[in-house]
Amino acid sequence: MDNCQPIWQCKLKNMIDSTKQIIRHLHGISTMQEIADKAGLMPTIRAVQAWQCKRLLATHQQMYQQKRFKPAVEFFINELYGPNDFSQRDQDIARIVPKMSKFLPESALHSLASALHLNTLSFELDFDLAKNLIDTTINRDTYAKAYISCNNLATRQQQIDYIRTLGNDLADVVKMKGISTLLFISRKPAKMAGVLALHEFLEKGFKSFKNLGNVEEFITPVVNKEQQIMQQLANPNLPNPLPNV
Repeated sequence: MDNCQPIWQCKLKNMIDSTKQIIRHLHGISTMQEIADKAGLMPTIRAVQAWQCKRLLATHQQMYQQKRFKPAVEFFINELYGPNDFSQRDQDIARIVPKMSKFLPESALHSLASALHLNTLSFELDFDLAKNLIDTTINRDTYAKAYISCNNLATRQQQIDYIRTLGNDLADVVKMKGISTLLFISRKPAKMAGVLALHEFLEKGFKSFKNLGNVEEFITPVVNKEQQIMQQLANPNLPNPLPNV
């Protein structure tokens, strides 16, 4: 029994750390949204996000056309990058975050923290782009110009790194024994508790990765392509890699 104690202590610490990260990311994105609202930037941010969704779909069209990868592509584009209003989901999380460690497995809690970190990074980057694109028609040329003007490649790299992190985290959740049953039976209680938006987010993430098999065959091409685009955009001597959308 003594040999098991450090493992449980480690698991508990990881869950507490993930919960703290979730709170920090929720506070961060809420603060940025409030600032964006006051600055009148939200319409431009939503326009940036909508254009980026089209760009991502065009860039990764070959993977999107494959039945195996399509749900994962849709999850990343719609649930993590899209112009959808995630305030209800975030309110759900904020409301029950103190109790999360009691009903979410460690790996699920960690993947939720990773997803919110990616959301926060993405919103920060979209905020910077919007400041350079306000009252401007967004296309491949204006987007590329704004991208360079933002001068935030370190944060861009973090965003790409977290795509891989989240993909690997979701792969771990999918491997958990009984996770499919757990999500199914918890749907009604989640609805009754007023946290259906959070449950649907977790369910979509699970379903999109369930049939992927080797997750690296999805994540690696996506990350490599995004890395290539970032490097080309950062180099004025290279052609604009963005598609016309």
